[in-house]
Amino acid sequence: MGILGWIVLGLIAGAIAKLILPGRQGGGWIVTLILGVVGALLGGWIGSMIFGVGIEEFWDLSTWLLAIGGSIIVLLIWGLITKNRGRTTA
Repeated sequence: MGILGWIVLGLIAGAIAKLILPGRQGGGWIVTLILGVVGALLGGWIGSMIFGVGIEEFWDLSTWLLAIGGSIIVLLIWGLITKNRGRTTA
């Protein structure tokens, strides 16, 4: 899969992860989609390390599950990092 495929996969996986994990992670949709690309890479790395399955074919179900799972992990971490940003103490 080429770099364009990785980007498209990450963007779609990030959008799906945002639908699965609604809330206020901060950053809006643009940051969520960028985190989706990072999550797709993370999911592919985790899949290759643990299950021996990588992200190689765009239309493979395991590719999408790994990309969405990685995106959810990255969104959870991002939500923890940005949890208290923007809040002011009175």
